Amino acid sequence: MSHQAEFEKIAEDVKKVKTRPTDQELLDLYGLYKQAIIGDINTDRPGMVDLKGKAKWDAWDSRKGMSTDDAMSAYITLGKEIISKYGM
Repeated sequence: MSHQAEFEKIAEDVKKVKTRPTDQELLDLYGLYKQAIIGDINTDRPGMVDLKGKAKWDAWDSRKGMSTDDAMSAYITLGKEIISKYGM
């Protein structure tokens, strides 16, 4: 299985876990996913009242400078840990 195919499979499988992962795990997945798909963040930080948007923006921004391949690898590793931890 190619790196890209494994990434896409984990991205789908992680949505099917039995129990919802913690907010921090979800933010880590989000940041890695966006970095792998888009690259460095390219939007302005949301305003003060959008707490969820700011948290997601910060999670993505924390990955700035990480290569697409590194982000995919880290996402695959974290995704496998979450699937193992929460089951499918």
